[in-house]
Amino acid sequence: MPFWQRSLITLVAMVVVSFVVGYIWRSVFNFSLPDYVSGMVGGLTAVPLWEFLKRVQPPSS
Repeated sequence: MPFWQRSLITLVAMVVVSFVVGYIWRSVFNFSLPDYVSGMVGGLTAVPLWEFLKRVQPPSS
């Protein structure tokens, strides 16, 4: 998988996970999640996803 595709997928996953965790936090605790915590969750999501994408080969047609 090319570098730009891995980067794009990783970036999208980080943003989506950060928003979802922030939404869940807000609904459970009724106040906003600090920005650095949301970024940390997104970053922790990116590491295993990046490693997984490096090993996955797209199917050839």
